[in-house]
Amino acid sequence: MRKSLSVVLGCLLVTGVMGVSSAFALSQPAVNLGFTSFLDGGPPAGPGYYFTEYIQFYTADEIADAGLPDPGVDVWVSLNQFIYQSQGKWGLNVILPIVSLDVNPPLTDNGAGLGDLLIGPYIQWAPVMGPNGPKMLNRVEFQTIWPTGKYDSDRDLNPGSNHFSFNPYWAATVFVAPRFTTSWRIHYLWNDENDDTGVKPGTAWHANFTAAYEVDPGKLRLGVNGYFFDQISDTEVNGVGLGSVDKEKIFAIGPGAVWHANKDTHFFFNAYVESSAKWRPEGERFNLRGVWHF
Repeated sequence: MRKSLSVVLGCLLVTGVMGVSSAFALSQPAVNLGFTSFLDGGPPAGPGYYFTEYIQFYTADEIADAGLPDPGVDVWVSLNQFIYQSQGKWGLNVILPIVSLDVNPPLTDNGAGLGDLLIGPYIQWAPVMGPNGPKMLNRVEFQTIWPTGKYDSDRDLNPGSNHFSFNPYWAATVFVAPRFTTSWRIHYLWNDENDDTGVKPGTAWHANFTAAYEVDPGKLRLGVNGYFFDQISDTEVNGVGLGSVDKEKIFAIGPGAVWHANKDTHFFFNAYVESSAKWRPEGERFNLRGVWHF
């Protein structure tokens, strides 16, 4: 027996897979695992409009607990992000993903297409200041993921999820020393039911975390970046919980850098190696991100 497999891509997104056999039902949507990293607690150039382009490649040659002989998964994601930061505390974040999928048989994919639209109003607090500059930046966003992407219930992997998700987060950057910073973004994930399959993925929490040192003041930071995902409640199929089956977990860590071309242009690079997977793919992720302030 095969269940449909879905992939949700967004603001922040990552490859998720939904079950390929009666004993395997990895159902969580793809969320922001590793897309954002250094200096995440606030916009880099204050109020105004921002455009951010993310290009991410994800590849995995195993799916933990799936029992598949050669479950190759390759995903290219382009996230097109538009942000407005007001002169006050509030702002708005909108992301439109474009996704390209390629998998090995017996899995099937729905090719390339638009992913699900992300919309997130947020509150950006004023910096916590110290005697020599900011000590902490932080923000809360009420992020929503809308099922607008390409979807076919007969395909295992899709650019869209076919269900709504609520994925709020708290992001912060702490200036530990004048040239040393640490940042995090902690999400809660709630999923609605997929009307075509009857699958309602369980709730989860996930986070990105980084530490960076400014090796060239005002120009270059180098550091380490990582993420984790931990499902905390049962996935349900037609209202029946699956128990410990399908409770997804993953951990990843790797090197990263951010180059400040000028005060309005910034480039990020992140690489991740995954481990400790349960009921989901385990592979490598590479992320390139450009931020422009207008």
